[in-house]
Amino acid sequence: MECDELVSLRRQSPSPAYVIHLGRLRENLARLREVREASGATILLALKGFAAFGVFPLLRGSLSGVCASGEHEARLGREHFGGEVHTFAPAFRNDEFATVLDCSDHVVFNSLAQWRRFRPELQAHPRAPAAGLRVNPEVSTGKVPLYDPCQPGCRLGIRAGELREEDLDGISGLHFHTLCEQNSDALEVTLAGFEERFGMYLHRLEWVNFGGGHHITRADYDREGLVQLIRDFRERHGLRVYLEPGEAVALNAGYLVTTVLDILPREKPVAILDTSATAHMPDVLEMPYRPEIVGGHAPGEAAHTYQLGGLTCLAGDVIGDWSFARPLDVGDRLLFTDMAHYTMVKNTTFNGVPLPAIATYEPETDRLRVLREFSYRDYRDRLG
Repeated sequence: MECDELVSLRRQSPSPAYVIHLGRLRENLARLREVREASGATILLALKGFAAFGVFPLLRGSLSGVCASGEHEARLGREHFGGEVHTFAPAFRNDEFATVLDCSDHVVFNSLAQWRRFRPELQAHPRAPAAGLRVNPEVSTGKVPLYDPCQPGCRLGIRAGELREEDLDGISGLHFHTLCEQNSDALEVTLAGFEERFGMYLHRLEWVNFGGGHHITRADYDREGLVQLIRDFRERHGLRVYLEPGEAVALNAGYLVTTVLDILPREKPVAILDTSATAHMPDVLEMPYRPEIVGGHAPGEAAHTYQLGGLTCLAGDVIGDWSFARPLDVGDRLLFTDMAHYTMVKNTTFNGVPLPAIATYEPETDRLRVLREFSYRDYRDRLG
């Protein structure tokens, strides 16, 4: 049975729209605060996963800043979040680096060549940001190669065989990022590999960044195990520890509201929606994964099964198959769940399909607030 607040959310929302559920966002933040306070770690928001700056005021009390992936995210973090800004890129461009320095407290380099190239400019800058190196522990724990930064030949991170102690002059910390939607047992394996390969350098550092991919707010995540790993590491090495989850901040805290536009009479009926897998929820195709729908079931589980298709001309713009207790009609609204992270930050205007609106829903007052709607100009102005 659908709860009253979701009925209200669906009714109030424009379509299509990403709707951030503020109550569930607060629940995630409470779990992150517990980890922060129990472990002593500093937790940052990974903007690559969730960058809806309209809710940054809510995040500031629980998170200490942001991690950015280049000039634009660093600017967004500095201008709208405040706190610490940590910036990493696989390679920095000459024409962006001055802005990166202006906006960042930590700058992390992906190669020794980049560190040597930009070191004079960094050390001469009035902000004097801390310099770090991303390293590759070469320990794969993930199952999807697309998201495995430790796969053979990966371009991300300096390998142990490439690093010498003299390379660390001027470096205050190391960063590794190896996980994707994983539990603390995967971090334990990674951390052992990191200490085996890079532990001899830790005595000269001030901090280590454990990266992201920690599914800290998931119901079955072992938060006690994570806390113990961090506390033990800090006790062994006396270093500050950073975590930079993006997905965990907004996990299960958002919906994509969409409307049925047409139903095609195929062997399996096809419902065309006013949204798109390739344009609005690309991880459905990239990961791939099958999102949940409020009131939707596995194919054949309920009486009426449909293939749900997107609005673009891509033949493979198919979200998947679901069944429903009653037939779908044109005009019906569906709620895809867990659509706050890696949606707004990755969506496109392919085919000129309009971007979904961005809204928040406050369950305490039953109020939906539209933060942003997009128009033809948003499509046009990025092209010419």
